[in-house]
Amino acid sequence: MEYKSPKLTVDGVVIRNGKILLIKRKNEPFKNRWALPGGFVEYGETVESAVLREVAEETGLETEIKHLVGVYSDPGRDPRGHTVSIAYILSPKDEKEPSGGDDASEAKFFDVNELPPLAFDHDKIIKDAMHILKHGMR
Repeated sequence: MEYKSPKLTVDGVVIRNGKILLIKRKNEPFKNRWALPGGFVEYGETVESAVLREVAEETGLETEIKHLVGVYSDPGRDPRGHTVSIAYILSPKDEKEPSGGDDASEAKFFDVNELPPLAFDHDKIIKDAMHILKHGMR
């Protein structure tokens, strides 16, 4: 009997000057839709290292972790299969402009009140992150 387990992913809510960094997805699922930078955790890698690596690969920005947002585990959150994502609030280490790389065709900052339609459950992750920034940890 085959043992199935969810894949582990990370998402980064990168905030600079009150704006949120999003990437335009280059591949399916949700090709050409905006999303938080993130991706799969590699074997032997910590989730903290994974989120910093994924954000750098997809946006060109070096960041630092500020807060844990939460764990998102709805089995239907990713059409490729069951994934569990650990999301973090991060801040860029400098004022460098982002650029799309790796799985991202574009990367840019959006006003939190003017976000485009998002992939996966990233609207919920952003809502939770904004709550934490406004009110502190739940």
